Amino acid sequence: MYHKAPFNYIGNKHRIIGFLEALFPKDISTFVDLFCGGGDVLINIRAATKIANDVNYHLIEIMEEFQRLDVDDVLCQIQSRIHEWGLNKTDAEAFYKFRSYYNKTRRPLDLYVLVCFGFNYQFRFNSRHEFNNPFGKNRSCFSENMRKNLISFVELIRDVTFSKCDFRDVELDNLKKGDFVYADPPYTLTCGAYNDGKRGFKGWSLADDTDLTAILDRLNEKGVAFAFSDVIEHKGKIHPFLSDWAKDKNYNIHYLDVDYNNCNYQNRNCEHSTIEVVITNY
Repeated sequence: MYHKAPFNYIGNKHRIIGFLEALFPKDISTFVDLFCGGGDVLINIRAATKIANDVNYHLIEIMEEFQRLDVDDVLCQIQSRIHEWGLNKTDAEAFYKFRSYYNKTRRPLDLYVLVCFGFNYQFRFNSRHEFNNPFGKNRSCFSENMRKNLISFVELIRDVTFSKCDFRDVELDNLKKGDFVYADPPYTLTCGAYNDGKRGFKGWSLADDTDLTAILDRLNEKGVAFAFSDVIEHKGKIHPFLSDWAKDKNYNIHYLDVDYNNCNYQNRNCEHSTIEVVITNY
């Protein structure tokens, strides 16, 4: 049984944790999750030391707050906010009042509560980094399952070292054989609220893929194992750069066979399949 993070973060890998666990090295000294997102991979991989990074500092600050507080304090503060602001599945006015309050105060736990009651539990911001996800009427709340996931998550991240910077700025020079880096960046072929360049964060492009693969090549030269998740075909478009890079470097391409049902509604009836892969140097 695998642990699930208390987020519904776009691109999360919870449904393929079993595939990844079987693919990843068994004895990891230092594990670096270069684009940790909601942390589903982070909390399910065993390693002596764990480092988790994401450029979305809003998300990392929530995790740091979970880490700083006792789990009972976390739950108490969440329930207090829900009661204080009258948040529920039907009261849109209460949600929008609380959203306005958060955008003035920017407290990490308040953001988590907002996400719990927002549409599809999404993290969405405008160019001023104001949370702008709409109300999740009759759908979203801080459910019992989220509560259970949160309790286990808080304990599982106790010893994680977090950072919130561009992947190019993550310190990797000290890594050595026996360490492992997992890269699950935004995908060039797909576009969502996390990589469209319109949400207060820089978008993702081929230039970023080029920089990331160069970093992975340097890790390979040092004998550091890596795994790199991406998409090489989506809606009829292909991404030959990744396939060519992997073949040129004699890396291994592992193809996934999984259907993500929890996607944006407008993308569910796709005419073309998506081919997702994990590229490894071992």
